Amino acid sequence: MELDERKEKILKAIIQTYLETGEPVGSRTISKYSDLKLSSATIRNEMSDLEEMGYIIQPHTSAGRIPSDKGYRFYVDQIIREKDSQVNEMQELMIQRVDRVELLLKQMAQILASNTNYATMVSGPSYHQTKLKFIQLSLVEEKKLLIVVVMEGNIIRNSFTDLEETLTQEEILNLNILLNNSLNGLTIQEINLGTIAKLKEQAGPHRRLVELVLNEVSEAVQAQDEDLQIYTSGATNIFKYPELSDTQKASQLLSTLEQKELLKGLFDERQLPATSDSQIQVYIGDETPVQTMKDCSVVTANYVLGDGLRGTIGIIGPKRMDYEKVVNTLRTLVSQLNETFNK
Repeated sequence: MELDERKEKILKAIIQTYLETGEPVGSRTISKYSDLKLSSATIRNEMSDLEEMGYIIQPHTSAGRIPSDKGYRFYVDQIIREKDSQVNEMQELMIQRVDRVELLLKQMAQILASNTNYATMVSGPSYHQTKLKFIQLSLVEEKKLLIVVVMEGNIIRNSFTDLEETLTQEEILNLNILLNNSLNGLTIQEINLGTIAKLKEQAGPHRRLVELVLNEVSEAVQAQDEDLQIYTSGATNIFKYPELSDTQKASQLLSTLEQKELLKGLFDERQLPATSDSQIQVYIGDETPVQTMKDCSVVTANYVLGDGLRGTIGIIGPKRMDYEKVVNTLRTLVSQLNETFNK
């Protein structure tokens, strides 16, 4: 006997209800699911088949059933397939979005440089406060575990870890359910000490494994920053200003604008100076986190394109730059960028 669509729906309903309540699930409870539209008698027959097939068990003489290990395995495998599908769809959507945004950003960098006579830089879009979508632990050898972490924005991290002790398949399933129920939909910022302490308590003797998984989540977010794209334009404009046209200073600035790693400091939110405007940031001289720009002023503006997709536009010039014009230009440009992208 194979699982048909109706049996799959009933099994899934039993497992989800049991996860929520912790109590054996009866046919009357399942019949209340609006998408099933089945009588209690029909559901009882299907539950009898599911029990015979080994997907659910009856813990005592009550009419309720709970999932067996085989039932949990089916449920987890279904989740993995659904998440894989979501990841593929997300990847296609991101490709479409990024292609369109990158074209706009390159054009805007050129327009800014031409209109202001300063150097410009634009960071490509990345996900901010990325949410955790799914965690999967799989035993590949007796004491070797595969950890798969899937984040929003098609960020996937796979790693292997050696276990200090042997885990049963049931323990792996329980850990998968615990981690996903506790962490799915949270950003790395929202996984606070309280969340971690509760997870460790519920994990019992597997506290160390929970720590390893949380480290993988953190590294998956950090890995995203390594792919940061930065576009620059108007680098030679700095020669128009005597205080920056010194051969050594100009050479350092030009070199900096060509090196993504050096520019990352301007896109790190921890470096932002305190100002009354949360969107526009102005760095003057020593406030600039990039050492080779200490003789410059840098004005940046953040753009947000929905679903946490965001980046930064920056203008680099002398300390005597026309701040009013630059700030107004950036505000207008960010507004136009958001409007164009969200049409």
